[in-house]
Amino acid sequence: MIDYIRENLSYYPIYFRLLFKTKKVFTPERVDFGTDKEQYFLYYEPAEIKSGKVVIWIHGGGWNAGNPKFFDYVGQCMAGYGYRFISMGYRLSPKNKYPAQIEDVCRGYKAALRYLEGKGIDTSKIILSGPSAGAHLSSILCYSKAVQDEYKVDISNVIGYIGVGGPYSFRKSQSMTLKMLLGMLFAKGFDRTKAEPWSLMTRNHVPMLLIQSRHDGLLEFECAEDFADKAETVGNTCEIYEVEDKRNTHSWYTAGYFLFSREESKTLDKYISWIEGL
Repeated sequence: MIDYIRENLSYYPIYFRLLFKTKKVFTPERVDFGTDKEQYFLYYEPAEIKSGKVVIWIHGGGWNAGNPKFFDYVGQCMAGYGYRFISMGYRLSPKNKYPAQIEDVCRGYKAALRYLEGKGIDTSKIILSGPSAGAHLSSILCYSKAVQDEYKVDISNVIGYIGVGGPYSFRKSQSMTLKMLLGMLFAKGFDRTKAEPWSLMTRNHVPMLLIQSRHDGLLEFECAEDFADKAETVGNTCEIYEVEDKRNTHSWYTAGYFLFSREESKTLDKYISWIEGL
């Protein structure tokens, strides 16, 4: 309960820092991959490219909120560290029920690769990532062979996956907030195992980093442990990083850490250090 209250109290300081402490340095290019207003991605080109790796990031927001434009500061941060960065959008619930979201993520991913290749950019070193609802969707994209086959997605060029604060397992012991959000995401009677990353995971070559907090306030730390246990069972490489920063409630550590520097945020430093080590 204390962490839930801390999570709710975090929104104002996050918005304050977003409004008054961030700078817009890079102008992203918008690319639409569908007719819905949310079916687009933003591409950020660094002023100085420091890595041949490209990060494709899928935003969070409880599946019912957020878009790449709102999370512009994430692209600004990563481009500032020299990474080509794509921020992916998707149709939102409750208007659009699952699997609309994973359909968009798969379609957008393929469109992003075509876009990068059209610009002559090497796509052989892709990092897939996402926080919260975006961790849910990106983990399915990365680790479900059934979804990859259904939507004809090739992940052979993905060299790493980072999920932050993800609901990878739909545990019975979950918060009322998560129950409500899942209720909006799925149509009545939908078999939720068909959208549960834990149930869908199959073996592949992509190592994963799961960043999770024991003081999340919305999600249990065990969600990451469940996913890590499944990874070990099927033979996937997985590391769990437990958030050490004091700003360790859900919103702060799933997206708020991009509002700080690596020196200020151990979570951001771990995120980038892990990418550097691939």
